[in-house]
Formats: sequence, structure tokens, C-alpha cells
Amino acid sequence: MKAPMSDIPEPSEVALTPGRAAAFAAIALGHVTREYPHKPDHILTNDTDVYRPRQVHPIFFGSFDWHSCVHGYWLLARIRRLYPDLAESVAIDTLFAEAFTAEKVETERRYLDLPMSRGFERPYGWAWLLMLQSELISGASHHADTLRPLADALAARWRAHLPLMTYPVRVGTHANTAFALILADRYARAAHDVDMRELMTERARGWFGMDRRAQAWEPDGEDFLSPTLMEALAMQCLLPAAEFETWFTDFLPDLGSGAPATLLDPAIVSDRSDGRIAHLDGLNLSRAWAMRSIASAVGSAVSEVLGAAARKHLAAAVDRVTGDYMGEHWLASFAMLALTGTD
Repeated sequence: MKAPMSDIPEPSEVALTPGRAAAFAAIALGHVTREYPHKPDHILTNDTDVYRPRQVHPIFFGSFDWHSCVHGYWLLARIRRLYPDLAESVAIDTLFAEAFTAEKVETERRYLDLPMSRGFERPYGWAWLLMLQSELISGASHHADTLRPLADALAARWRAHLPLMTYPVRVGTHANTAFALILADRYARAAHDVDMRELMTERARGWFGMDRRAQAWEPDGEDFLSPTLMEALAMQCLLPAAEFETWFTDFLPDLGSGAPATLLDPAIVSDRSDGRIAHLDGLNLSRAWAMRSIASAVGSAVSEVLGAAARKHLAAAVDRVTGDYMGEHWLASFAMLALTGTD
């Protein structure tokens, strides 16, 4: 018999600890240099166009796909910055010294010059590379100087692409525009790129500024991002605090009374060996990340609702980051976002 809701204890707060950070580091160290299986984002142009992951992408060849490898490196860079005394830091330092060389970075950058590469990893991989660069900058790592040519190239692509987007992409997967704005904002602040930040703020106001009463028809069966909460988090990142609070009240006016419930209940993951269904663990983690951040910027009633929902989402997913490679190659990065935010 199912217990009444009032009898179900509230999940306790989950925190990042040295032990959890070490476990996340071990996961990432185990997959960022695992070349296969591999899912390329590559367009074959002729019969001689041969793709071998490690040759084409000498840094980001592991973790099943390019973008997951990038944010695996981000996870390691963040752990290295937050917990420099972990035993795993030695392995992280060794890996970074081998991976981040000028020659390898130039090979990664040169891939962007290929005629069919315009849409390569846009915008998800771009945003994660910029997020990685922001972490290296924040940690005063000399690797930031080495990686800068690739980061500069993708930042330039992002600035050029933003004015071309008449409409934002609102899906709960890789193409989501708001998610890219959030990570790129972290980079723009770390790199002191005022022009990028102003452009993103202008575009966000144009795309989302008049959105009202979000229906939150989610989750979709393959979401790992909440379209509703990613939009709200992007607006929190880019708007002044007072402007954001007013906008958010209009965007989700019934949140203080627990509606829409579909936004506040964790997603159910039926098969973690299915890569797309396993996305829903990421949805629970990315929702927790957004909820925790937004809770700090809104009134107490809404903040309490978001805080309680964030704890439920974290409890549903934070210990599910291992067990099957289809989730293991990426979920710890989202757990880290949920536990530490973008900064």
C-alpha cells in the first residue's frame, strides 16, 4: 500500500564532499580517454574521408562523444580547483599535461576549418568547451593559455551565430539555446568578454522576455534538460536581479502553490541501459541545479517549493551516475552542476 504523501519523509540535503568528489573524479578519469564506443559528429565528404576518433580529436576523443569528453574534462578541472589535495589530483595533473598541448589544441581547432564543420557540436559542445575554459581560468591554470585558441574560435562562432537565430531552440536536449547561454555566460564573466555578455542579454530578452505562464509540458521521454527551467536559469544569469524576479513571477505565477506539478516531480527512469531513456537521470540533476539557483533569487514561498523539489530531484539521481556506460560517460558532470552550480 502506498504511503500517504504526508508520511513520506522529505529527502535530506545532498552536499558535495571530498569523498563524492573523489568518486566523480574516478568516473571521469575512467572514460575521458576511453576511445570506444564512439559516436561522432562528423560529415563524410568522400570515400577517402576516414574518421578515427583519436586522430581527428587528439584531446576529446573519449567519453562516447566529443561534448561528453569536453565536460568530463570540465568535471576534472572543477574537482582539481575545489579539492586540490585529493589523491586523484595527481592523475588529473598528469592527464591534463598530456592532453593540453599546443599541437593537440591546434588539431582540435583546425577541425573547425573543415568545409562541413559549421554545425559541429553547435551549441552544446561549444558551450561546454567555453565552460571548461572558464574553469581553467578560474583555477588560474596555465592550461587556459594553451586551450585559448580553441576557446577563442568557438566564442567567435557563438557571437556570430547569435544574431542569426530568429528563434531560440526550446527542446530538452543538446540544441537547447538557453542551456548554451548559461554556460557561455560563465565563460563571458571569467574571460571578461563584455560584448558577448551584452549580446546574449539582448538576445535573451528578445527571445524570452515576453514569455508568460509557462505550461511546462515536460518531461519529454528523452529530455536531460528542462526547457522551462533552463530558460528561467538563463534569464537569472543574464538579467539584473529585480528584472529577473519580476519576469519569473509572470513566467511561473503559480509555483508558490506547487503548480505546475509536472515541473516539480522527478522523472522516472525505466531503463538506464538505454542511452536516451537514461537522459532522464540528467533531467533530474539539471532541474535540481536550476531549482537551487533560482531559489536564491525569488521570494520565500517560491524558494521553499523550489528547494524541496530540488532535494527530491537530487535524491532521485545523484547516486545513479554509475552502473551503465550510457549514463556513466556523462552524468557525473550534471551531478556536479547540481551540487555546485555554474560557479
